[in-house]
Amino acid sequence: MPKLKSVYICSSCEFESPKWMGKCPQCGAWNSFVEDVEEVASSSKSDNASAPRRQSFGGTNCALPIDEIKEDDCIRSLTGLSELDRVLGGGLVKGSVVLLTGEPGIGKSTLLLQICGMLSKNRRILYISGEESGGQIKLRAKRLGVSNPGLFVMSESNTEKILKECDEVKPEVLIVDSIQTMYTPESSSSPGSVTQVRESALAYIAKAKNDGISVIMVGHVNKEGSIAGPKILEHMVDAVLCFEGEHSLAYRIIRAAKNRYGSTDEIGVFEMTDKGLCEVPNPSESLLAGRPKKVSGNCAICTVEGTRPIIAEIQALLSPTTFPTPRRTVNGVDYNRMCMLCAVLEKRLGLKLAQNDLYINVIGGLKIEEPASDLAVAMAMISSLTDKIVPDSLVAIGEVGLAGECRAVSSLETRVRECERLGFTTVVVPYRNIEKRKIETSPSVKLVPIKSVYEILLLLENPKKEN
Repeated sequence: MPKLKSVYICSSCEFESPKWMGKCPQCGAWNSFVEDVEEVASSSKSDNASAPRRQSFGGTNCALPIDEIKEDDCIRSLTGLSELDRVLGGGLVKGSVVLLTGEPGIGKSTLLLQICGMLSKNRRILYISGEESGGQIKLRAKRLGVSNPGLFVMSESNTEKILKECDEVKPEVLIVDSIQTMYTPESSSSPGSVTQVRESALAYIAKAKNDGISVIMVGHVNKEGSIAGPKILEHMVDAVLCFEGEHSLAYRIIRAAKNRYGSTDEIGVFEMTDKGLCEVPNPSESLLAGRPKKVSGNCAICTVEGTRPIIAEIQALLSPTTFPTPRRTVNGVDYNRMCMLCAVLEKRLGLKLAQNDLYINVIGGLKIEEPASDLAVAMAMISSLTDKIVPDSLVAIGEVGLAGECRAVSSLETRVRECERLGFTTVVVPYRNIEKRKIETSPSVKLVPIKSVYEILLLLENPKKEN
C-alpha cells in the first residue's frame, strides 16, 4: 500500500510547504495554504514513475517562424442566448474552455441546462454532473422545457471515465458541473483539493484543444467570493465568466473577468423566473420601471458597460443620526468612493454630512464601478440633504475630483443617445466634454455643462431654468 504524506499548497501560486504558513514566501499571499495529500514515491521506483502526469496539447514540437504557422479556425457557435453571446464576444469558440463561477443557488446549472436545450437542436452535447443524479437533472430539464435527442447526460466524477465516454459520444460541447467535484485516480488527494482541481482541469483543457471540443466548466466560490481551488485554474482557461446577483432580486448579471476571444467590458443581463433565466435586452427600461416621481434624493445615471449604455437609478437618504458615529450604508457603488465624495461635499460646499446617517442604493442590484457616476451620487446626496427635488427628466454624468471639479468622461455621445431614447430632456455633463467636441442632439434634449460641484446647488435651486 503506498505511503501518504500531508503537504500544504498555496492556492495562489502552488508553492508547497511541509507545514502550514500564514504568508506564502513565494507570492506573498496570506492564509492561502490548504492541506493536501500526496503519495510518497518508493525508492525502488524509477524517477519517471514518481513524476506527475502531464497533459499534452496538439501542436508543433519545434519552433517555427510566425509567418509559417497556420491559423486555427476559430469557429463560433451561438448559444441561443444573445446576452451570453455578447459577453463571450460573439458566441462559443470551437476548442475553447470557459469557466463559469458564481454563488451557490445563483442559477449556474439552470443557465447551462438552457444552453444545452438551445445547442442540442443541431449539435451533440454531453452534460456531466458530479453533484446531481440523472433523475434530478431530468426534473429540472422538464421544468425548463429542455428535451432534445442531441443532449446526453452523465452523472460521474471520475475524469478518466468521462474522457472515455467523450470518445464514445463524440460531443461538440462538453459541460462539466462542477470542476471541484472531479478527480483523477492517479492522485491520492480528495476531490476539490488543489492537486485534483488542477489535474482534472488540465485533462479537460487537453481534450478541448486536441479534439476541438468546446468545454464549459462550473467553478465554485469560497466564502471570500473568489474561485475555489488554485489560482492557476483561472490562468489555464480561455474565459472566466462571473455570475452575479442577489438571491432576493430577480436580475442576474454575467461579467467576463477574462476572455481571450473577446472584450471583458461587456455584461449580460438576465431575469430569474419560474421558467428559468429570461434575457433582458433593454435593461435601462427594466431598471427605471417603478421610479418614483418628484421625490428628493433620487437621480438618474447613464453608465457604460462595454458597448452598452445603461441608465440606472441612484437613491440617497440622509437623516439625522442618533449615534456618535453616523452610519454609512452603500449598495451598488464603491464604499471608498462614496466616502471621498462626502469629504469633497463637506470641504468644498460646507455641507454637514457628518451629522447624518447616509444610505445609498442602486435600484435593481446593479453595481456601478466607473467614476462617471460621481456626479449623480453627489447630486442625490445634496438633494436628500437639502430636500430639493432633482427633475425626473434629468440625468447626471461626470467624475468629481478632490477639488470639487467635474472631469470629462468617455463615450459621452453614446450615453446622450441612450438618454434621448428613453425620453430624458436634460443631461448634465462635464464642461470639458463640450469644450473638446460638439455633441449633436435633438432639439428636445438639452446639455447642461458644469465645471464643479458648486453648480449642482444652482441646478437644484433653479430646476425649471435648465428644463
